Amino acid sequence: MGMVGGGRGAFIGEVHRMASRLDGQIELVAGAFSSDAEKSRLSGQDLFLDPDRVYASYEEMAEREAARPADERLDFVSIVTPNHLHYPAARCLLEHGFHVVCDKPVTHRLKDAVALRDLVRQSGQIFALTHNYTGYPMIREARERVQRGELGELVKVVVEYPQGWLLEDIDQQGQKQAAWRTDPQQAGASSCLGDIGTHCENLVHYVTGQQIAQVCADFTTLVPGRRLEDDAQLLLRYENGMKGLLYASQVSAGEENALRLRVYGTQGSLDWQQENPNELILKWPDRPRQILKPGNPYLGAHAQAGSRIPAGHPEGYIEGFANLYREVARAIRDRQSGTDNAPYDFPTIDDGLAGLRFIATAVHSAQSDGKWTPLIEV
Repeated sequence: MGMVGGGRGAFIGEVHRMASRLDGQIELVAGAFSSDAEKSRLSGQDLFLDPDRVYASYEEMAEREAARPADERLDFVSIVTPNHLHYPAARCLLEHGFHVVCDKPVTHRLKDAVALRDLVRQSGQIFALTHNYTGYPMIREARERVQRGELGELVKVVVEYPQGWLLEDIDQQGQKQAAWRTDPQQAGASSCLGDIGTHCENLVHYVTGQQIAQVCADFTTLVPGRRLEDDAQLLLRYENGMKGLLYASQVSAGEENALRLRVYGTQGSLDWQQENPNELILKWPDRPRQILKPGNPYLGAHAQAGSRIPAGHPEGYIEGFANLYREVARAIRDRQSGTDNAPYDFPTIDDGLAGLRFIATAVHSAQSDGKWTPLIEV
């Protein structure tokens, strides 16, 4: 594996590195860790990498790694930069023949997501998007229960992701992670919805299989001087007639990462909370609720395969990422050996494009004073 971004002072880069090496199938051997050449060099030194494979730019890395013999060159590259660099980095790497793993959202502009989708299709390369919550065993169990029809006809979904870390103007005080997320040039047209609301959109689609048809959005910017929204509430209409509520906030005092999904059907419902990820609650109108936990034989095979340790031992954030990386490794091995064991369970470029369409539609609705807005066509 190679990496773009994730150098000294970054947060998500180390998360990706920990997750990718958890199963012993992926080794980080190269990187362009910063747009600052010296910082990239020092970051590579921190990671004990060969100095000859630590680069000043992703362009240099792509060109030099592509020139290596097939048994020495990188298999794939993980992109963990701010949003505005996702597209040019991914484009460069795909054009040089590398598979790509990219942090979300896939790009910071819808037109770039469309162009990237087309390029992925043309290249035939593997492209994975790290919506990491889809890697949680109990989310995979939730999807299987829905697919089996245990909840009946789906009628309503409520999904929320409140945080409180941007309640103060730390972005205007130079806090790195806050500054780029609230900068339209780096984050795109949305801050809160783009950063965490896309997790909500993706999680609902993953579990229910349903696509959004219309959006009615209300954005708020609570902190004076902030250029993008820090709170969003949306009404959703899905193609199958299901209705939805989505609440994402970075200014909800006292909240940490309280992602929660509730799906209601005509025969039952389910409830999952990210801060207690090892419990999936099933609720029924005619019998007691059930609490399902990882590592138990009553779960489906897909959920069981997502756990690495016996029941009763907590797993969570890193392991969710790791499940995606393990699937990427499986897909790349199959590609190299000429076999096909699809499907592979990781979000793709199509999921990334869906997220950008969702953001663009919600922004348009919010700017139209909450007008119902059909999902933007591409």
